[in-house]
Amino acid sequence: MRIAMWSGPRNISTAMMRSWEHRSDTVVIDEPFYAHYLTATGLHHPGREEALAAQDTEAAVVADMLAGPAPDGADIWYQKHMAHHHLHGMPIEWMQSVVSCFLIRSPQEMLPSLHAKTPFPTLADTGLPQQVELFDAASASKEVPPVLDARDVLEHPRATLGAFCDRLGLPFDEAMLSWPSGPRESDGAWAPYWYDAVWASTGFKPWKPNRGSIPDAMQTLLAECNDCYDHLYQHRLRA
Repeated sequence: MRIAMWSGPRNISTAMMRSWEHRSDTVVIDEPFYAHYLTATGLHHPGREEALAAQDTEAAVVADMLAGPAPDGADIWYQKHMAHHHLHGMPIEWMQSVVSCFLIRSPQEMLPSLHAKTPFPTLADTGLPQQVELFDAASASKEVPPVLDARDVLEHPRATLGAFCDRLGLPFDEAMLSWPSGPRESDGAWAPYWYDAVWASTGFKPWKPNRGSIPDAMQTLLAECNDCYDHLYQHRLRA
């Protein structure tokens, strides 16, 4: 089974990747379209050169790889994707070979965190419109895809991940709830710039409200994000 988890930035996407990697039947891949995204947009993110050196920049080549055999013959291939890396004109046929899933977080909590890293982000920077587009496309061709809300995972990790595994037709593994701290060989080449908190973690941290403020100039963006989030939230898995 190939699981394509589509997330936005400042979510718990890397912790979720850790959770799945700790299963004995699963291998993971970290943001495989990142180098293509950096090349296509020309953005200069921390770790840009490392990412370009470590990954193929051709989206079609990456897509073929993701639709192919799982590394090491693993039963499950968990693919961590950032939805904003999905640019118009990229291949989509490969998605028929994966189970698309979606990880969302309340914009009221996500935007202050994103603003701290990317001052005054655009709607596209949040990945939410891309998540909606991908979700609607997957819903039209298959059954409604699984949607996980970050707060549900953090408040009830055992129950939420158990429900997620049930939805996928997979057994839940208690190993998904904790993992050793530190880096992994599977981490993207950009990890030293971004993964400090995950490297220090040994499991999902308890949910706490993000009390950061959202500038007045971002209130329109907040409303746009909420529209996208609500579209997905109504389909979230309930433990």
